[in-house]
Amino acid sequence: MSVPKIRFDDIEGLLAAVNGEPGAWGLEIAVTQEMINRFAELTGDHQWLHVDVERCRSESPFKTTVAHGFLLLALIPGLKIPTPVEVTGHKAVINYGSDKLRFMRPVKSGTRVHGRMTLKSAERTDAGTRVSYEIAIHVVGQRLPAVLFDMLVLLT
Repeated sequence: MSVPKIRFDDIEGLLAAVNGEPGAWGLEIAVTQEMINRFAELTGDHQWLHVDVERCRSESPFKTTVAHGFLLLALIPGLKIPTPVEVTGHKAVINYGSDKLRFMRPVKSGTRVHGRMTLKSAERTDAGTRVSYEIAIHVVGQRLPAVLFDMLVLLT
């Protein structure tokens, strides 16, 4: 599927492309218990809902462990989510932060996730063009997202 190409400094063109329609799905990634455990070690977040398989079987409403929300955010680059428009002509893409982040549904260990992206806004600033994308991460096969993340980037 071909996506429109718009120069990073064509604010009117970018705003015209804001239509609420998400782009194509990115790659699928398996969320394994090993991955969850490694993330717990890296971050120090050993909360039992993430790492205690036996306790989750008996006490968790999910009956299994669930991924850390921040692990799911960390997976975004590997999901290779296509942008709904190809923004051209810039020298750099700088992570500018986030306007919104919601962990809406649990992601159980052993499931696969994928994501897609919607262009939300574009704004000219003194430093370049600030673009906002909504990234929705879904468990494969589920209609509603597990994570909604409004990502901001600065294009220079």
